[in-house]
Amino acid sequence: MGRWEPDAESRFRAAALELFGKIGYEQTTVAAIAERAGLTARTFFRYFADKREVLFNGTERLQQTMVDALTQAPAEASAIEAIAAALKCAGDFFDDELRPFSRLRSTVIEANAELRERELIKMATLTAALAQALRERGVVEPDASLAAEAGIAVFRIAFGQWVDESEQRGYGEIVEELLARMKALTAGA
Repeated sequence: MGRWEPDAESRFRAAALELFGKIGYEQTTVAAIAERAGLTARTFFRYFADKREVLFNGTERLQQTMVDALTQAPAEASAIEAIAAALKCAGDFFDDELRPFSRLRSTVIEANAELRERELIKMATLTAALAQALRERGVVEPDASLAAEAGIAVFRIAFGQWVDESEQRGYGEIVEELLARMKALTAGA
């Protein structure tokens, strides 16, 4: 192996997901991932802190993108409209090219309690960041937290539908539909 390997991060991710799918997350070692990728374990640790990070790498970028979209929503936008802007911009991450990876990622996470817990922590962190961004826009409590929680519920349901094997619609289209359904549900309240 040479000193520089092109697209090592993607190769590690593909190798890890293949192994997670074949032999399970718990049985997959970093050494096995590196071997499958044709790289070294030392190189693996340049890209990922541990094998979990193969599944959670990029979380901070998604969060920042969503917070930025919320912050840039028009000043007159309601809390829910600002949250909707954040949800819609997440569609930039979830395109058809990423769907196979996301489907397998979801399957691996669902099969492992430690990873499910990590996913819940990720969602809680995202919720807190969105609530804080709403507070910075002048939304008071408990409205900021309530809007952020509702937004993350839409996010989770949309993502779950998007990764379903039978789903053909894009993430953005699913989010639009769910936001409309949420609006209809709350209109009767």
